[in-house]
Amino acid sequence: MAKILNIGSINIDHVYSVPHFVKAGETLASNTMQLFPGGKGLNQSVALALAGADVSHAGMIGNDGFQMVELLKSKGVDTTLIKETETITGHAIIQVTPDGQNCILLYPGANNKLDEEFIDIALNSVGKGDILVLQNEVSCIPYAMTKAYERGIDIVFNPSPMSPAVFDYPLHFVKWFVINEIEGQALTQKSEPQDILNEMAKKYHESTIVLTVGEDGVLCRDKGETYTHGKYTVPIVDTTAAGDTFTGYFISSIAAGSAIGEALKLASMAAALSVSKQGAAVSIPTIKEVRNAFHPNNEQITNK
Repeated sequence: MAKILNIGSINIDHVYSVPHFVKAGETLASNTMQLFPGGKGLNQSVALALAGADVSHAGMIGNDGFQMVELLKSKGVDTTLIKETETITGHAIIQVTPDGQNCILLYPGANNKLDEEFIDIALNSVGKGDILVLQNEVSCIPYAMTKAYERGIDIVFNPSPMSPAVFDYPLHFVKWFVINEIEGQALTQKSEPQDILNEMAKKYHESTIVLTVGEDGVLCRDKGETYTHGKYTVPIVDTTAAGDTFTGYFISSIAAGSAIGEALKLASMAAALSVSKQGAAVSIPTIKEVRNAFHPNNEQITNK
């Protein structure tokens, strides 16, 4: 199995249960407020580890972030590349509605303190044929992509949250794009899933494109072949970490040598289970939970 390095964000999530998303000029009382470990980087590292991958997380925290490190350790993630900075840990303010939908406001904090020296040290922990996982919540991403590519390290990029800066990244170095429809539209100026997939494959013909499409499941284009998998239907509580769960399980499966179709299936199962619980990292299931929930004799979860 390839070793996986995740250079990613670490956040403290402030999750507010609200009757609806706050509107412009509105003051809205929340029903509850809870603190959870989060950040797309942290979530994906947890998902990678729980899916069975050999994963190290490289990132920055403030002196308020040590509980996030302990959480990563408890899930089986190597945390020796996490460093403390004087800046506070990144955090997110998340609104969750009764139907489980969410909107998120991010403050990067320590996630913006990664520099070239830090990236070099982190990349020294992996080698040719290993995998680097990146999101768009930390600094120094273009440098990380360039240096990883030079070393023969396969790059996975989840361009979330999407920003204009992404267009200046050396995206032709990316081996695996994991994107949703919003990110796909921004990258291609196309709106239909098949058009997004076609345009991404045209622009980045050496890359594998994984496009999640909500109710319609997921599409994947690899070396001219298109793969699809439907969505599993479960009671929705909180969708916050569904995408990160999918990414972690998919990449873990690929690192273990699974075929793309099998990786899409397992990742879809795991993502479905994650939305049935509140919170981000704490909602991510173990591989055992995924396999037990989707045993052929289990009738509670269906595939559309």
